[in-house]
Amino acid sequence: MESEFIAWLRGRVPGLPQVRLGPSDDAAILRLAGDDCVVTVDLVTDGVDFELAKIDPRRAGRKALAVGLSDLAAMAAKPVAAFVAVALPRTGGMALPEALYEGMAPLAARYKTAIAGGDTNSWDGPLVISTTAIGTVTSRGPLLRSGAKPGDRIVVTGDFGGSILGKHLDFEPRIEEALLLNERYELHAGMDCSDGLSLDLSRLAAESGCGAVLNLSRIPISAAAREFASQQKGSGVFFADSPISPPSIGEKDSRPLLHALSDGEDFELILAVPPDDAARMIAEQPLTGVPLTEIGEFIVEPELWELLPGGDRRRLPPRGFEHALD
Repeated sequence: MESEFIAWLRGRVPGLPQVRLGPSDDAAILRLAGDDCVVTVDLVTDGVDFELAKIDPRRAGRKALAVGLSDLAAMAAKPVAAFVAVALPRTGGMALPEALYEGMAPLAARYKTAIAGGDTNSWDGPLVISTTAIGTVTSRGPLLRSGAKPGDRIVVTGDFGGSILGKHLDFEPRIEEALLLNERYELHAGMDCSDGLSLDLSRLAAESGCGAVLNLSRIPISAAAREFASQQKGSGVFFADSPISPPSIGEKDSRPLLHALSDGEDFELILAVPPDDAARMIAEQPLTGVPLTEIGEFIVEPELWELLPGGDRRRLPPRGFEHALD
């Protein structure tokens, strides 16, 4: 599994003074000429991250850049440049690479990100795009996964679930939101949600050496999650290994909630915020058009938990997407 390989790799990458943060977060942090530089690499592939035969290739190009910018947002870093490497199918000529760039260019302009170089190859396989995004930290410093403390509130941007209906291609990286929140409030930790809310939250909690308890009734469920759940009505697939049992959440509400907890590719922010700042943040709602919701709390006990109506807790198995390695 992907997570197992990353854990293996972390034990073998040598520590060097110029690497302030290695493979443990949304991006690495390098010390270059006295300044901290945030660097992240993302790979998207036809057949896994999009289906090129069914979409305008501009949307594939936009997504390839947006996922890198989302990692910079998770670190509360300002984008500077991106380098894009593509493995193009041999057939199709110039139309595909031109469309990919046309999809990236408006997003790059919006976030003042220079597409500064890359590499181009062709092969007999499907389209593959690798994007390296580079940013700088602000005076408040980078936002890491490892800083959550017991008692911090879990605050998220936007809503969750059903991204396969379109958001997985057209999401907006939360660059502006992360920079504003990091400037106005005390934030202890953060990450973007790419693989599923419950899975990514469990990763953040583990990296911080604590656990997390969720109030499932507060999870902001997207309209797309409800629509996707209604399309799958009667399939029963979500209840064979569901982390949510009927005494907690009824079947009607479980399906959209399960999508919100596990679908992934929402690319919203998950933040650890001290109680007073969280209360102020929720009351002020400072983000235009992007709601903030408090959905739970970080706790001393490890693992992920569900808060039951009477105040007790029950383990909540994390669910989401991981690349399989056979």
